[in-house]
Amino acid sequence: MNGKDVSRIPIRFVINKIGEAEGEFIRHLAPRTVEAITKKLPLVGRAALWKEEIYFEIPIKMGEEKAKANVEKGTISFWPMGNALCVFYDKSRPYSPVNVVGQVTKNIELFKQVKSGTKIKVEMT
Repeated sequence: MNGKDVSRIPIRFVINKIGEAEGEFIRHLAPRTVEAITKKLPLVGRAALWKEEIYFEIPIKMGEEKAKANVEKGTISFWPMGNALCVFYDKSRPYSPVNVVGQVTKNIELFKQVKSGTKIKVEMT
């Protein structure tokens, strides 16, 4: 297929005073959730921490869509209970099921340096 792959949406995380990480939203994982998030980009939030995860509230309210109780390292997800975008920088078990929406593809180690309150921007590349 020539041109852009419409099923994968490249994104960038700009982590204040730390650096940039890259990832992608993958439509088939949770199509309605991915669509709702991409329509709101760019998003900016302040990080909160939970186990091997950073998350921040975003202006989207959605229920579970193909929700998972366990995730792999690098997973990007939406947490319905907290209306939050989550990045799992190591294998982890979410507080409650999450809608998996994508994957971090570059510089995942930067998320280990994030402190509570760190400003993070998510934008399309």
